[in-house]
Amino acid sequence: MGAVLCAVGAAGFFAVAAVAQQRAAATVPEGGSLVRGLLRNPRWWAGVVGDVGGYGMQVAALALGAVLVVQPILVSALVFALPLAARLNGRRIGARTWGSALALVAALVCFLVVGNPSEGNSTAPLRDWLFPLIVLVGLVAAAVLIGLRAADPGRRALLLGAASGSLYGLAAALTSYVTTVFEHGLVDVLASWQTWTLAAAGLTGVYLQQRAFQAGPLSASLPAVTIAEPLAAAFVGVTVLDEHFRTNAFGLAVTALAVIVMCATTIQLSRSQAAT
Repeated sequence: MGAVLCAVGAAGFFAVAAVAQQRAAATVPEGGSLVRGLLRNPRWWAGVVGDVGGYGMQVAALALGAVLVVQPILVSALVFALPLAARLNGRRIGARTWGSALALVAALVCFLVVGNPSEGNSTAPLRDWLFPLIVLVGLVAAAVLIGLRAADPGRRALLLGAASGSLYGLAAALTSYVTTVFEHGLVDVLASWQTWTLAAAGLTGVYLQQRAFQAGPLSASLPAVTIAEPLAAAFVGVTVLDEHFRTNAFGLAVTALAVIVMCATTIQLSRSQAAT
């Protein structure tokens, strides 16, 4: 329950950050300096504050629960972001959008209750990480290379957003380990390869997310970021951290259906948020 509450709190902070950063990145011309433009924008710094708060809550959640529990809950940031974005832009949210939000929450509850994800081994050795890391980093690199060369703004935003979300998912899985190392002191934290990989994945993910916001419509980039993050985290959780679902075959089928509903409603809500 503590992990769930912290994850919901993190989703609220991330929602504020997403709305602020989207509005800031959209003001930077495609040919202009993205970094310089964002650093001069107070809205972007407000988003940074939200991200810091959200990440702090996420760290607490991952210290208390499994990656398979925490990361899907962060998708609920869309439910918080929608009314905030609508209020800032003076628009109303339609009944269909509210219905999608309720469906997302219901699917998330079903995923957690029926799937009943277990905690895994956060101290997995490097040899267990190698192949999943190679696969994930390879997919991210391919998405970035193809995205940067894409002529269509929507496709460019989609691929850069997917790469950013995947790196966020990797960072979340690494955070699960780094939080346990703090018990042994700061020296052990700084000596761990996971700490530096976490920092690299997080910073690169932030940069790619801003590039995605700048490159094309939010209706393309936001769903990609939001869906790729829990999927990448789940991939690492299952293949590296030995997390699994504690249910029978019927429960797995229901859980899979819940994931499909979560993905569909996430796309719908992301597009609704982009429209506001």
